[in-house]
Amino acid sequence: MGIFERYLSVWVALAIACGVLLGVLMPDAFGYIAKLEIAHINLPVAVLIWLMIYPMMVQIDWSAIKDVGKKPKGLALTIVVNWLIKPFTMALVGWLFFRVFFANWVDAQSATEYIAGMILLGVAPCTAMVFVWSQLVKGDANYTLVQVSINDLIMIFAYAPIASVLLGVSNIEIPWQTLLYSTILYVVLPLVAGWITRHILQKSNRPITQFIAKLKPFSIMGLLLTVVLLFAFQAQTILDNPLIIVLIAIPLLVQTYGIFFLTHGLAKWLKLPHQIAGPACLIGTSNFFELAVAVAISLFGLHSGAALATVVGVLVEVPVMLSLVAWLNRQQRKI
Repeated sequence: MGIFERYLSVWVALAIACGVLLGVLMPDAFGYIAKLEIAHINLPVAVLIWLMIYPMMVQIDWSAIKDVGKKPKGLALTIVVNWLIKPFTMALVGWLFFRVFFANWVDAQSATEYIAGMILLGVAPCTAMVFVWSQLVKGDANYTLVQVSINDLIMIFAYAPIASVLLGVSNIEIPWQTLLYSTILYVVLPLVAGWITRHILQKSNRPITQFIAKLKPFSIMGLLLTVVLLFAFQAQTILDNPLIIVLIAIPLLVQTYGIFFLTHGLAKWLKLPHQIAGPACLIGTSNFFELAVAVAISLFGLHSGAALATVVGVLVEVPVMLSLVAWLNRQQRKI
């Protein structure tokens, strides 16, 4: 195990602290970087995510993709959790915390908006970062690609209807531009680059594992810089609204860890092997935060409680998912 994996929580904590500090010291610089976006997708963050995704895309064996359908349990688990469980538990957890537990600290209008933001997160499954999480738990790259692709296809048809029912509004419009650009940036481009690289390596008889090992330091750098940027962008928001950030983060943490351990329990019950169960649990837990942020802004406005809740979802996503990656790896080492 490398020094990064061994001290994962330490590096992430340092990256979070560094991001907040830099965001406060250099707000103009990070404000400029934050504006470098297309359809609510930040381009510098996209490049860093691309750096992390690319090594996994190189590992995809296209000749083995056709065999994925022979192991449908992992796919079924991901689909059931993402579309039949997670959106509804997110709505329930949001209602419990903001209508019951935190009712004395949050006014009714703000509570409604925070719950709406949480719902938009819960209905949007698996960001492209799941390729990174899958790689860190040594998941099956081929299977992960198919899982993500099928969930993205379902999202095109199911996102708006489920969100409409849970929010009680009927005028939800999917930001197709965000969805399209996210798919191109985070799936299509690295997938094509990975296929071309694999083809070149095979033709020149160079070992793929050796090439991926050389890329690992860049992937790690991309991960830590992503954390730095995400927290730097929201540094002032964190300092201005620490209590609200914490109040929103608590139910999001309960939902995220709850869904993860539910999915993990179901995976064990289905007797799924680690290389399929690990990514399935992480895909079921992860949220497509870029899409949720875009929808929240378009529906409720940039400075709404719903938009703030989705932003807190962004801040929570990376450190929480890394903690789950570390937990899965510890469980695997015990076997």
